[in-house]
Amino acid sequence: MDEQDVYAEVLAVVEANPHSAAALVFYALMKTLSSDQGHLFLLDKLRDLEPLQRRTAYQLMELMARGCNEGAEWQATLERIEAILRSVPP
Repeated sequence: MDEQDVYAEVLAVVEANPHSAAALVFYALMKTLSSDQGHLFLLDKLRDLEPLQRRTAYQLMELMARGCNEGAEWQATLERIEAILRSVPP
């Protein structure tokens, strides 16, 4: 899966159901991987994802390892997720 495919998959999950466990796990994971200082992310939250969603989460980790978490596309995806989550009433 290439970088754009990973971002598209994450956005598809978030857009389909912004209040789902998967949407919130992807958001928390991307926020954690965005910071050089790191934040707390409980890996057991990966259990809340379906197997294909976990694969996408692992791909996000791989993108971070390659330095993609510092790129414009990563930031744009994260900003889009934040906008979606803010726009949907609880």
